[in-house]
Amino acid sequence: MQAWSRIGAGPTIRKLSLYREETVTEAGQAPARPASRASVAAVVANPWVGTAATTDLSAQVHELAPLLAKLLTDRLIDALGGVDRIEAFGKAAIVGTAGEIEHGGALIHTPYFGNLMREFLVGSSIICFADARADAGEQLIVPLWHKEHAATRSHYQTVSVRVPDAPRADELVIVAAAATGPRPHPRIGDRTTDPAITARTLEAVLS
Repeated sequence: MQAWSRIGAGPTIRKLSLYREETVTEAGQAPARPASRASVAAVVANPWVGTAATTDLSAQVHELAPLLAKLLTDRLIDALGGVDRIEAFGKAAIVGTAGEIEHGGALIHTPYFGNLMREFLVGSSIICFADARADAGEQLIVPLWHKEHAATRSHYQTVSVRVPDAPRADELVIVAAAATGPRPHPRIGDRTTDPAITARTLEAVLS
C-alpha cells in the first residue's frame, strides 16, 4: 500500500524535493551578478487516475492547486533568500504513466495555481512552463523568464528537475522554479531594443 501524507484537506504528498544551484564562474570569470536558481517539486497522488477522459477536473483543481502553489512558493522563497531576491520564475508538471497529460495541466495551468504563484512571488508576467508524461526519474527542463518583464532576454534560462523515484504511475510531480538573477555574462541584447528583423532584411545572409 502506498505510504502517503496529507497536509490538512489538501493534496496527498509523498515527497518534497528541493534543488538549488549557483554559478560561481563561467568561461573562467565570475558573473557580474552571481545568481542562484532553485526548484521545489511536490510528488503527489494523482486524484484522477482511472477516471474517464470526459471527467470534470475542476473540483480537485479548486481544492489542490492553491495549496500546492502556496507550499511550493513558500519553499522556493526560503531557498532563495526572500521574495525580493527572486527575479525569474517558471512552473512544470510531470505526469505518471497511468495519468493523462491533462492531469498535470489541471494543477499548473489554471488561475488556482498560476495566479497565486505569480502573486506569492510578486510577479506580473505569464509564467513559463513545461509538462510531460514520464516514468519515474526522468528529467524535465523547466524554462524561466523575468517575473515582471518577459522581454528581458538576460533572464531566459532553465532549471533541470529530476526526482529519482517519481512520478510513479499514479503520481504527479508539480514544480515551481525561480532564479535570483540573469544568466552568467548575458550579452545578446534585449527584445525591447532589437531591430526589426525579417527575411527581407537578411536576404544577403540567406541567399
